[in-house]
Amino acid sequence: MVKLRARCLVVGDAAVGKTALSHLFNSDGSLFQKNYSMTTGVELLMKCVNIPDTSDSVELYILDSAGKEALVDGCEKMWGEPSLLCLVFDLTNKQSFTNCSRWMERVRVCNKGFHIPGVLVGNKSDLTSRREVEASAAQEWAQNQGLEYCETSAKEMENCDAPLRGLARAFHSLYHERREAIQNLSLG
Repeated sequence: MVKLRARCLVVGDAAVGKTALSHLFNSDGSLFQKNYSMTTGVELLMKCVNIPDTSDSVELYILDSAGKEALVDGCEKMWGEPSLLCLVFDLTNKQSFTNCSRWMERVRVCNKGFHIPGVLVGNKSDLTSRREVEASAAQEWAQNQGLEYCETSAKEMENCDAPLRGLARAFHSLYHERREAIQNLSLG
């Protein structure tokens, strides 16, 4: 039985649904607030995720970060060096998708250029008539950045746990890959 700990950074523009997704995941889908106050710093949530088909778990320390540009510089100091990335944009707001490149650059600077497992999340999938970002474009961008891609609807509570559960599994796999590499070094 292995219990791992990972810092998961949740970033994206203001009002894309980062806090709603974080709270829904943390509460197992039981907490969707209709009114949110804008996150002005970094909110820390913690959830233990059991890894399927193992007795292992990953304790996710979810850092829900402000998305308003004026607040981000101060928040970056609190990010530290995250282990995982959840980059969220609004499917009904093309600019929030375009700005994902800027968010990726900020995260890369914090991680000194090292790649970390991540997921690009297109939120507000329930608003199909207002959609501005096609799944194929988001999927292609995510793939080019080395990220997984997922669409969610926090309001309808659809697929909200998939991004962070997937990141926990990715972190668990990365741990085992690195552990095996170290063991192979000692055998050589």
